[in-house]
Amino acid sequence: MVDKTITMPVIALRGMTVLPKMMLHFDISRTKSIAAVEKAMVGDQRVCLVTQKNSEEAEPGIDDLYQVGTVALIKQLVKLPNNVIRVMVEGVERVELLTLDTEEPMLIGEVEKTLEADDSIDYITRQAMIQIIQEKLEEYGKENPRIAKEVLPNLMVLTDLGELLDQIAVQLSWDYRVRQQVLESALLEDRYALVLKQLITEIEVTKVKRELQSHVKERIDKNQKDYILREQLKVIREELGEDNPLSDADDYLKKLKALKADKETKDKIQKEIDRFKAMPGGSQEANVVRMYLETVLELPWKKLSKDDNSIAHAEEILNEDHYGLEKVKERILEYLAVRVLTKKGSSPIICLVGPPGTGKTSIARSVAKALNKEYVRISLGGIRDEAEIRGHRKTYVGAMPGRIVEALRQAGVSNPLMLLDEIDKVSRDYKGDTSSALLEVLDSEQNVKFRDHYVEIPIDLSNVLFLATANTTTSIPGPLLDRMEVIEVNSYTENEKFHIAKNYLVRKQREKNGLTEKQVSISDKALEKIIHHYTREAGVRNLERRIGAVFRKAAREFLEYEKSIIEISENDLEKYLGKEKVQFEDVNEEDQVGIVRGLAWTSVGGNTLQIEVNVMPGKGTLQMTGQMGDVMKESAQTALSYIRSVCPEYKVKDDYFEKHDIHLHIPEGAVPKDGPSAGITMATAMLSAVTNRKVNARVAMTGEITLRGRVLPIGGLKEKILAARMAHVEKVLVPDRNRPDIAELSEEIIGGLEIIYVKDMSEVLKETFIQK
Repeated sequence: MVDKTITMPVIALRGMTVLPKMMLHFDISRTKSIAAVEKAMVGDQRVCLVTQKNSEEAEPGIDDLYQVGTVALIKQLVKLPNNVIRVMVEGVERVELLTLDTEEPMLIGEVEKTLEADDSIDYITRQAMIQIIQEKLEEYGKENPRIAKEVLPNLMVLTDLGELLDQIAVQLSWDYRVRQQVLESALLEDRYALVLKQLITEIEVTKVKRELQSHVKERIDKNQKDYILREQLKVIREELGEDNPLSDADDYLKKLKALKADKETKDKIQKEIDRFKAMPGGSQEANVVRMYLETVLELPWKKLSKDDNSIAHAEEILNEDHYGLEKVKERILEYLAVRVLTKKGSSPIICLVGPPGTGKTSIARSVAKALNKEYVRISLGGIRDEAEIRGHRKTYVGAMPGRIVEALRQAGVSNPLMLLDEIDKVSRDYKGDTSSALLEVLDSEQNVKFRDHYVEIPIDLSNVLFLATANTTTSIPGPLLDRMEVIEVNSYTENEKFHIAKNYLVRKQREKNGLTEKQVSISDKALEKIIHHYTREAGVRNLERRIGAVFRKAAREFLEYEKSIIEISENDLEKYLGKEKVQFEDVNEEDQVGIVRGLAWTSVGGNTLQIEVNVMPGKGTLQMTGQMGDVMKESAQTALSYIRSVCPEYKVKDDYFEKHDIHLHIPEGAVPKDGPSAGITMATAMLSAVTNRKVNARVAMTGEITLRGRVLPIGGLKEKILAARMAHVEKVLVPDRNRPDIAELSEEIIGGLEIIYVKDMSEVLKETFIQK
């Protein structure tokens, strides 16, 4: 209760007034109003509700608000879409708004309780007022039977005059300006006069309305009679053959008859058509059913396209559109062979995982072309609402089916190739978990009867060939990943990039820029230089941009200088693309102490890391620099512990580590680095610095280390080996348990490199330290 002047959050109401003991819910969206509610919920859940004089005012000040408002208790909060909050409040008491601070993140007001000066009314007068009000209420109830049944019984039992007057204003649907006058009437006589006048006015208005409705009803009856006569006339004309219009329902029945679907589906659609027939033509519900029928009748329930089962043709298309990617092509051809032999379309869910620009999306388009399937792409990046997959209930305004059903309708057949692009980018929020909604879609045991919330009829997705793409599997939930067969699309070698550029990208960009082969040509050496010195990536997206930039400048040169032919060589690239953008760091010329070359995987391919270690007098601390992540720091600590355990073998003094600090640094300090695969590299560098032993400069290594010096396997070997080749490394040390990964690499990648398999650090040190 407000016993004195206090400060509390204020909400400015538009077009409504809240009275004491009034329960009401309303929506708020203004930032200051939301902030006021949040502040109230943190405190005593009380807020001052004051009505705006002008509802259109966006930022009201104290002069834009009525002076009297109501302190209300917040009962309930519900968050709605688009940053809207629905609030349920109960009015507590009248207050007067003294001051208002609009500079806060919310409206803060100083309020004072309004005292009711009602001592001058004696008991007899008060009872007379109550009886007069009740008589007028009974008269009002006769004019409004619904109110007489639902509202008046609650009002007639009230015996307190003030409460009765307030509740009349609350229970009857009066304009907010009238309610504001009731709220501002502190004296009971004034409030009584106001309520009585309003009741008498409402009674008179209701009488006039009833008379007007009576006249309107007579006119409507006449119009209805005319409508019936016109309908009869239409039937007579149809019988005479003069006119034969088809209604929407008849049109839907025709489409249903031609629809290829099972009996259960047709029966459900038939029921909806029967419902539609019985509805008034212009009603809102009829429009909802009409939209629903148009959607389900357009779906390809049992309509199948004839697939091309020629393995030779499929292989030809795949080879024509993509260079390399042998595993992907092999898996697609296996799928086709099994389907031809079994005569069934049971489709596995294939997920292509690889860095950006490696051709995952274009592979799906080529597969659809090879199998003669309709191709539809669903982009899942950033989808948070489960209804995007399953659709909305058709009872909602503006409801529509989910993206899966919409893609089927777009394809026009029930056996298309459906690409779920960027499946690792789906997320969740309060509207549901999108990845969980995909579980049913991508499970071959469940998607036979996939249920879309809008369609409501089970849809068979078993004939759909699903392909998904992702940059990484780490962000895909386990249950969803388990339903897919992962095929890795690895980084391209420079040789592969050269063939892709020569056979595909040059032709594509030349045509895109309006040039012909006779007008502009680019040499092989120029392509190799663009690949090596102007791009650093796992895929070929930037390579295509660079080639496009060359052809754009060539097109301008062709027109400006009216040249007949332009031949682009490696020496011309600086003119077209500027100075070389990428420099690959070669191995050091000399063997040095405390410097070891490691191999790293990045999202744009492999890279080499030169790890440096210095030892200096100190107190035995390990300092690490170069933007190292937690996992890499722990790996460095593990390497140090191993080094300390084996130092006696290298005649290092027992108190050496108490009297010396070790500083480990990884250059390119602005680039974040993480992962355990630099473990053996850091251990080798530390031991080299401690023992003053030189390390072979032409050796690179990768592998995780344990406290006992065992070397554990790592990932991303293809990219790391490619990086070693770029740096002209001669010998690469890899964990022994990574032998199967090396065996899968082509001779093009590992040719000319000496691959040494190591099981523990003793073998690593044997291969790296220069023998004295």
